[in-house]
Amino acid sequence: MAKRKTLDHAEKLSASIVKGMQEKKASHIVVMDLRKVKNAVADFFVICSGNSDKQLDAIAESIDEEVYKALKESPWHTEGKHNKEWMLLDYSNVVAHVFRKDRREFYALEKLWGDADIREIED
Repeated sequence: MAKRKTLDHAEKLSASIVKGMQEKKASHIVVMDLRKVKNAVADFFVICSGNSDKQLDAIAESIDEEVYKALKESPWHTEGKHNKEWMLLDYSNVVAHVFRKDRREFYALEKLWGDADIREIED
């Protein structure tokens, strides 16, 4: 029973992250459900693209605000805020990835975690 509560929380967290991405017009948003993937590092990855340094900052800030507003949580760890190519907001069981478009293609997380259930969010 407790496990189901954790999964519900991860799903709510993912939804809040998507909302934060959409607020700042992120493109190509996908939610990768990693719960059935062996040795996965999280329950979900939520990935999006942005066009500029300014937009990447705005998306990351919006994710932070939406998650805090909905669930009173802050990221456990963040990376990439200085290089503006790939920003990562780690909420432990859900990780938000905010890519500059060209870097997203280079790192290809969707291919790397190809066993995940991938749901594309309409722009």
